[in-house]
Amino acid sequence: MKKNKIEHYTTKEALNFHSSGKPGKIEITPSKPMTTKRDLALAYSPGVASPVLEISKDVNLAYDYTSKGNLVAVISNGSAILGLGNLGATASKPVMEGKAVLFKRFADIDSIDIEVDSKNNKEIISTVKNISCTFGGINLEDIAAPDCFIIEEELKKIVDIPVFHDDQHGTAIITTAGLINALDITGKSIKDIKVVVNGAGASAIACTELFKKSGVKNENVIMCDRKGVIYHGRDNLDKWKSKHAINTKFRTLKEAIKDADVFLGLSAKDALTKDMVKSMAKNPIIFACANPDPEITPEKVEEVRSDSIIATGRSDYPNQVNNLIGFPYIFRGALDVRAKTINEEMKVAAAHAIANLARERVPDEVASAMGGIRPVYGKEYIIPSTFDPRLISVIPVAVAKAAIKTGVARKIIKDFELYTEQLKNRLDPSVTVMQGINSLIKKKQKRVVFADGEDENNLKAAIAFKNGGLGIPILVAKEELVKKKLSEIGYNENLDIEIVNSTDSEKRKKYTKYLFKKLQREQGLLERDCDKLVRNDRVIWSTCMVSCGDADAMVTGNTRRYSSSLEKVSTVVNSRPGEIIFGLNLVVNRGKTVLIADTAVNEWPNSEQLAEIAISSARIAKLFGMDPKVAFLSHSTFGQPTTERTSKVRGAVDILDRKKVDFKYDGEMQPDVALEEVFKELYPFSEIVGNANILVMPGLHASAISFKLIKSMSRAKIIGPLLIGLAEPIEIAPLRTSTSEILNLASVAAYSAEIIDYNKKN
Repeated sequence: MKKNKIEHYTTKEALNFHSSGKPGKIEITPSKPMTTKRDLALAYSPGVASPVLEISKDVNLAYDYTSKGNLVAVISNGSAILGLGNLGATASKPVMEGKAVLFKRFADIDSIDIEVDSKNNKEIISTVKNISCTFGGINLEDIAAPDCFIIEEELKKIVDIPVFHDDQHGTAIITTAGLINALDITGKSIKDIKVVVNGAGASAIACTELFKKSGVKNENVIMCDRKGVIYHGRDNLDKWKSKHAINTKFRTLKEAIKDADVFLGLSAKDALTKDMVKSMAKNPIIFACANPDPEITPEKVEEVRSDSIIATGRSDYPNQVNNLIGFPYIFRGALDVRAKTINEEMKVAAAHAIANLARERVPDEVASAMGGIRPVYGKEYIIPSTFDPRLISVIPVAVAKAAIKTGVARKIIKDFELYTEQLKNRLDPSVTVMQGINSLIKKKQKRVVFADGEDENNLKAAIAFKNGGLGIPILVAKEELVKKKLSEIGYNENLDIEIVNSTDSEKRKKYTKYLFKKLQREQGLLERDCDKLVRNDRVIWSTCMVSCGDADAMVTGNTRRYSSSLEKVSTVVNSRPGEIIFGLNLVVNRGKTVLIADTAVNEWPNSEQLAEIAISSARIAKLFGMDPKVAFLSHSTFGQPTTERTSKVRGAVDILDRKKVDFKYDGEMQPDVALEEVFKELYPFSEIVGNANILVMPGLHASAISFKLIKSMSRAKIIGPLLIGLAEPIEIAPLRTSTSEILNLASVAAYSAEIIDYNKKN
């Protein structure tokens, strides 16, 4: 069982991330137009009086006229922040902002963090009660036990919206899903198994209660805390621990674990030994969920038990127990039916939905989104991946159905097929695309050259590439300058990353000969000219590294204009056989994903080139798990008006007609016609109108202006431009590219190196 390295960042980097630009990680933006005087009059006075009066008659109408139905409060008092302890309410704010971001990123739920500066339970309960009418749900976070039990229990009695302490219930739901599947694989019955729980905090107690709710018998569960087994008659047990005390002669974990079917650990590193694992029943099931270091590592378990199934809280092992699989989607389902609470039936429904998803065959589009790897239900896949895009269309449906069935829903969903499609449209595909790419390249460990190794953003990206386990970075730079830059950004100068440059005489000779062989006839260059290029230009040097097999892929840019970098790369590398080189951007905005081409290379492509761009773009779309629908854009729509320039676009459509390609396309059309469904009525003969996900631009001027306007003036997420059609896996970053964007390009380059055969046209 291979373990990858955990990502690390310097304190300075983390602080800069949170402080750069606008401090913090969240902001509030209006969802309605606020441009004209009329807009403002409707939004505020006097127009706002109308919904105010309606809500005063029926408070439930707040769901119709305000953001209440898609708004969750993330609340903490900072008494148990991550693994850092009781550091106070204000210190918890970065974590709570982070949780709010996750709600939005994964389930399109608006969320705001609220830090309550109090250790008094009555004060906290009163505060949350008094503000609860603002929200559709309350997520309690990082509140120490037993206060978290008291606060949640009381709030559930007095407020009419879901209150969910994720530290407890999120972990419980995911582990229950894993337990359901582990029992299915081992052929054990939930009614017969013996379970030992090590840990008696909030998460452990919540997991135990959900296990029992799912069918585990009370007398078959032994819970241990720091003092040992919790048994009837033990002194100084609070009411939460007492609830799980049983009559037993066992007093230690070592005694209790003998012949146990299941171990659930929410305790501390190395709490479970190999000898204890040896003593467990046949086909033991082990949840070692202590973070960052589990109660026992999978490697140690495998040394003594080949018949085990093991899950941890770590992303670098199979079967990760990650609350991210649960809480965003559970709240999504609860909010969508305006639930009064999240009850046990809804939690059990979520657990079964998660378990069932792991058993289903992973379809092609999901395999593509997961880096081309198709996981198979079994010992190392009992819990779905956190970036399985089906999560958002499966879990909320199960939760919503359970809420309706148990009578806690204020709103009834009549068409669940339609609801499922609506949920899919909420997904942010950029998350799935990049996580899938990273999942694959972590397994392949490609050598990626960062040509501009002395540039701060390139250097940070190379470090992140290495520390994230994405592959092996190589810096083209002067070592003394790298050490100086490392010191400036807070890293030890002895960072273990390979650094190369033209002082390597053997490589210099090798690359000079390679370049001379290519350019002596193409450009009439002499060998000394090629030596000068190799010696003096790091982009030429880096490209030669890839072409000569000393690296698998390359990323450059950020320090010069895109066209300048491309000119240097093209000196060494040609296009792939039968393809045209062009730039392709993936743009995600308001749940819609489109590819835009060409954004970087061809100033004024002819009909044949436009057709080739469309064909290559469709190929890339399929790699991303998309069903290609190509719109050839123009200033006119279907010949209105007809000009010399529109006829060129129409010519590309005619070429695809003759080629009988295996994807849908149409044109020429204006961008709003391609993207907005309202135009379907006007052009019912076209399958592309309102449905396009690939936009082929008529020229570089139009594409560059369009996507840069989108990037600068909207909240769209943009990946790229990706360099398509080149005969080597090389990506170029435009000027002023961020570290994250360079890292994405490096990942894409490594991904391309693995999945594309560069010796033939795909």
